[in-house]
Amino acid sequence: MSATYTSPESRLSNRAEFDARVALAKSRWDGMWNGDKTVYTVGLGSCSIGKGADKVLAALEQQVSVESGIVRKSACNGACWMEPWVEIKRPGEPPVVYQQIQPNEVADLLGGKLDDRIVGVRAEEDFGPIPSLNSLPFFKYQQRIVLANCGVIDPDSLDDALATGAYEALAKVLFDLTDEEAIAEVTAANLRGRGGAGFPAGIKWESGRKARNSPKFVVCNSHEGEPNVYKDRRIHEGDPHRILEGILIACFVVGAERGYNYIGGEYPLAIQRFRRAVADAAALGLIGKNVLGTGKNAAFRVRTGGGAYVCGEGSALMYSVMGVRGQPRTKPPRSVEEGLWKRPTVANNTETLSNIRDIILKGGEWYASIGTEKSKGTKLMTVQGPLKTMGLVEVPMGITMRTLIEEIWGGMRDGYTFKGVQTGGVSAGPLKEEHLDLPVDFDSLTDIGGMLGSGGFVVFDESVCAVDFARYMTAFNRVESCSKCVPCHRGNPALVEVIDRIRFGRGSLADLALIERTSKHIIDLSLCGLGQVAPMPLLGLLAQYRAEFEAHITDHVCSTGDCPVGGPSLNKFPDDVSVSGMPNNRSVSTAAD
Repeated sequence: MSATYTSPESRLSNRAEFDARVALAKSRWDGMWNGDKTVYTVGLGSCSIGKGADKVLAALEQQVSVESGIVRKSACNGACWMEPWVEIKRPGEPPVVYQQIQPNEVADLLGGKLDDRIVGVRAEEDFGPIPSLNSLPFFKYQQRIVLANCGVIDPDSLDDALATGAYEALAKVLFDLTDEEAIAEVTAANLRGRGGAGFPAGIKWESGRKARNSPKFVVCNSHEGEPNVYKDRRIHEGDPHRILEGILIACFVVGAERGYNYIGGEYPLAIQRFRRAVADAAALGLIGKNVLGTGKNAAFRVRTGGGAYVCGEGSALMYSVMGVRGQPRTKPPRSVEEGLWKRPTVANNTETLSNIRDIILKGGEWYASIGTEKSKGTKLMTVQGPLKTMGLVEVPMGITMRTLIEEIWGGMRDGYTFKGVQTGGVSAGPLKEEHLDLPVDFDSLTDIGGMLGSGGFVVFDESVCAVDFARYMTAFNRVESCSKCVPCHRGNPALVEVIDRIRFGRGSLADLALIERTSKHIIDLSLCGLGQVAPMPLLGLLAQYRAEFEAHITDHVCSTGDCPVGGPSLNKFPDDVSVSGMPNNRSVSTAAD
């Protein structure tokens, strides 16, 4: 059948029409990259917009004529250190990437005066003296599956998505595989949940399919509430159709006729681009009744959260989706038995569902060949801290933390000395120098108190006080507690008060044992995952940097000067002076959280 569909509003009714629409999109895509016009691409994400990338795009649109060039936007490619970046694809040449371009420099860029800003070419081979991006440490260790199209396609373009493989896995599930065969591929891949829990997606899907009650639902958990994790945001901003395709495939194979994506409300651009993807897919006929003439139906809704970290927990998320206060509940029953509206619900993380396309198209065995024995595939990882080339990366499971920090993220910036790396977001302990050669996967960090979690790491240097850092993370968990269960609701504020006693020079060595005892009660008795891991960062920092805690207590000294007790030569509070007007035997709690 000839490619006659020219608009995403042309609703498709069968496989032949879908194939024709894809062929048309690929023809347009090839024509753009292989034509006689120069293509200018600007990476536009919520991060780069903050650095002026939108203004760079506007300047290019103003200065590049329609006759000579094509100006387009893409999304963040993960390399935060390059932003704002511009890619220029001249006829007959590979795309050349320029870094840190400012709006007032666009004229010089077009005039060829900024060759010193060239980072590399987006190609497998070098282009003359210009290296391939794949030869740079930031990119050469990566194996991009989920991020394959981020920074390449326009996230608002359905044509771009179709041209680069979107919904081909969905068509394969609808026409070429049985539901059982599709689930078998996910099971063979041993795809474990990327939100932190690491539960196998194939088992969850199989349980959802076997559930007898109806209707059934599928929920994508896109609520990133941790302060140092931004991987799911980047997928939404860079390749929203990949997420949507994974959700729709899950709906069809488990027998659910409605899917949801629960996105944190603090991600406005991600929400905007994902809603656009849903609208385009619905107009094309991939959402709704009788999808592509198969007789299968799929409705879809986007829900936004209000910023509560606890809503990342599965049952709390589902309450929030239903429009009530997000609080966890006891289990069993599990969500695949009773989830949304007490009906079977399959819940997966954004990154988990974003892997489904390639698993269906290339096979579960292919995916299982990547990574380690128990941690298959790739993992998206984010970092904050004084590093040279920070950003979002996708690397095979089992890569060492040393490779991540010293190679991919470029090592410490000049003037900073490595002290540790906080793992697991706010749910685990830190690693020190002697731990950096351990593989990063679901299991290898647990023996030393670390955790892969959702893949967010914070590197900190010698200027960071371990006590003050522990206070920050414990206070975060205190504020984010939903207050439903006593151990978490009262235990975390109690820990903050104990840490403040130490920070103000009012602590005793007995407080360290009190921290350990109170933490054990919170971990053992809390209702949900938030409380069960809330004390872990504090316990980890106490284990790895106990001498700093003891110095605050016995010497009334904070080696970095971050704490109110003062620096090595400063003790702000004499023994006979109370803090905040409270007796010396009382705990101290500050409001500066």
